[in-house]
Amino acid sequence: MIYLVILIAVLVAATYFVMSQEVFGAESKGKRLEKILNSKNFKNKQFQNQSFTPQLAEGFSMPKVMFGFLFGKKDPLLKPLQAIPAIHTDLNKISDDEDVFIWMGHSSYFIKIDGVSFLIDPVLSTFGSPFKFFNKAFEGSDLFKPQDIPNIDYLVITHDHYDHLDFPTVKAIREKVGKAIMPLGVGAHLERWGYSEDQIVEEDWDTTVDLKNNFKITFTPARHFSGRKFQRNTTLWTSYVLETPTKKIFLGGDSGYDTHFKTIGEKYGPFDFAIMENGQYNPAWKYIHALPEDVIQASLDIQAKNIIPVHSGKFALALHPWNEPLQKVTALGKEKNLQILTPKIGEKLDLNNTSYHFQNWWE
Repeated sequence: MIYLVILIAVLVAATYFVMSQEVFGAESKGKRLEKILNSKNFKNKQFQNQSFTPQLAEGFSMPKVMFGFLFGKKDPLLKPLQAIPAIHTDLNKISDDEDVFIWMGHSSYFIKIDGVSFLIDPVLSTFGSPFKFFNKAFEGSDLFKPQDIPNIDYLVITHDHYDHLDFPTVKAIREKVGKAIMPLGVGAHLERWGYSEDQIVEEDWDTTVDLKNNFKITFTPARHFSGRKFQRNTTLWTSYVLETPTKKIFLGGDSGYDTHFKTIGEKYGPFDFAIMENGQYNPAWKYIHALPEDVIQASLDIQAKNIIPVHSGKFALALHPWNEPLQKVTALGKEKNLQILTPKIGEKLDLNNTSYHFQNWWE
C-alpha cells in the first residue's frame, strides 16, 4: 500500500512540475477574470459557441476516434514524401508601398498593407505542440524562423491552441511587437511570457478596435474551442474583420461551419480577401473544423472575392492526406467559379493584383 501511495505522489508531483512550465501559459485573474465573467459569451464556467457544438459529430465516439488515430491504417500520404516547396522571402525588405500576403505554413501568415504590418498566429518552431518530440513540421515547411520576423505593428492571435499560439515564437519576437491583439483570456499567457499590459489588446466578440493609420479590427465569432491544459474554453476563440483604408479582409481562425459566416457577410461584407482555415478536418469533428465543402459555403456566405486557404501544409493533425485540403478546396471552388489563391509558403501574394496564377505545387 505504501508503494502505491508513493507512486501516486510521484505522479502528482511530476504532473504538477510539467504543467507548471511556461509553455502552458497562465490562468486569468483579477481584472481579466472579471471581464471574462461579465462576457455574454461566458456561461456555465466556460466560453460558449453561438450554436450547440458537441465535441464529436453524431455517430462518433471518443474511443472510436482514438482507436482510429492510434491503431488505424495511416494514409501513405499523411505526410509528404519530399520536402514542401517554399520560398524564403526576406520580410525585412518588403517596402511600405507594397501590399502583400505571405503564408508561412499552417495558419501563420504575414500581411503588410499601406505600410502597416500584421503577423497572424505565428508558429515558427519545428513543432506544433507543447513538446518538441510531438507533431513535428513537415520537411521544408519550417523555412521561416522567429529571427526572420521584422518589427511588426500588430501580432494577431485567434485562439490559444498550440498550433496557433506558439510559445517559443511568441516569446522570441516580443521586443519586435508593437501591439498584440487576441480574444479574452489569451492575454494571461502572453503576460506570463513577458508582454506588458500596454502591449495587449484583448477583447470580446462584436468589439471593434481602432488601429493606426485609420485601420480597424473587429472581433467576430467562430465555432471552435480553446485550452492549453486539461480545462477547456476558459479563453475565447475568434475570427476577425480587418478594415484598412483600401481593403476589407476576413481572418477566419479555426471554425466549424455555422450561421455566423452569413451574419458576418451581411454585416461586414463583401470582403476583398478571406483567409479561411481549410485542413486538419475529419467528419468526426466537423463542428469545430470545417470540411472543404463547408469552407466553400462559408466563403460564399461572407461574400469573399478572393479566398486564401490555410491550416495545411505543415502539420498532420488529422488523418487525411497532407495535400487533400488544397486539392479539394481548389476543385470545389472552381465548380462555384470562386477565386482560390494558393501561393507556396513564402511566396508573395500581391494584394493589389487583379489576376492571380499559382502553381498546383502540392501535386
